[in-house]
Amino acid sequence: MSADATILLLDVEGTTTPVDFVLRVLFPEARARVGTFLESRSADPEVERDLAGLREEHTRDAAEGRCPPAWDASPVAAAAYARWLMDQDRKATALKSLQGKIWAEGYHAGRLRGQVYDDVPPALSRWAAAGRRVAIFSSGSVLAQKLLFGHSDHGDLTPFLSGYFDTTTGPKSKAESYRRIAEALGEQPGAGLFVSDLVAELDAAQAAGFATALAVRAPPGPVGHGHREVATLDALPW
Repeated sequence: MSADATILLLDVEGTTTPVDFVLRVLFPEARARVGTFLESRSADPEVERDLAGLREEHTRDAAEGRCPPAWDASPVAAAAYARWLMDQDRKATALKSLQGKIWAEGYHAGRLRGQVYDDVPPALSRWAAAGRRVAIFSSGSVLAQKLLFGHSDHGDLTPFLSGYFDTTTGPKSKAESYRRIAEALGEQPGAGLFVSDLVAELDAAQAAGFATALAVRAPPGPVGHGHREVATLDALPW
């Protein structure tokens, strides 16, 4: 892992943010409110795009014999299918986009406040003061990322972040996604350092040319993975 990297790319869940916040706060919020959200917002153009994406996803699921809930044009059917996808922890782009919009209502109403580990805000502030660039790559939508860091329990952290990437860039388990991110940031992949709690993602980033570090927030971590381990962001040589 190189201290000369000019881009730091951070995962969210398990890296900057406790997994429990995602599993016990964000996901239940989306699941509980998706029905009423779609009843009231299904005619919005951006929500219509999410629904079109869900319909395409449903068509693939049905064709591949996954037995999803029945689909029709109603918000009730769309909500049932969205919950079915959530139960499988699917990273479908349309679902993640829809979840972000639901969470936006929660953040703006004050029901939600993003959680980050205590070492994250001072690290982001320190890197920003040093002129370092930090970006986020998460399976959650760009909107969801901006909401979490913009409404965090340590205040608005978005001024410290210079880019956000989600599955519209590509899967986190594919090397090409990291090459696209480097290109979008105007750098070569070799100038990037990616931190995540998932080995498969780090393997993909490494294959693209990124330096890597495995975030192990709750030891012990996985073994035999070939990536440097860090318990906090302070441990990064950056």
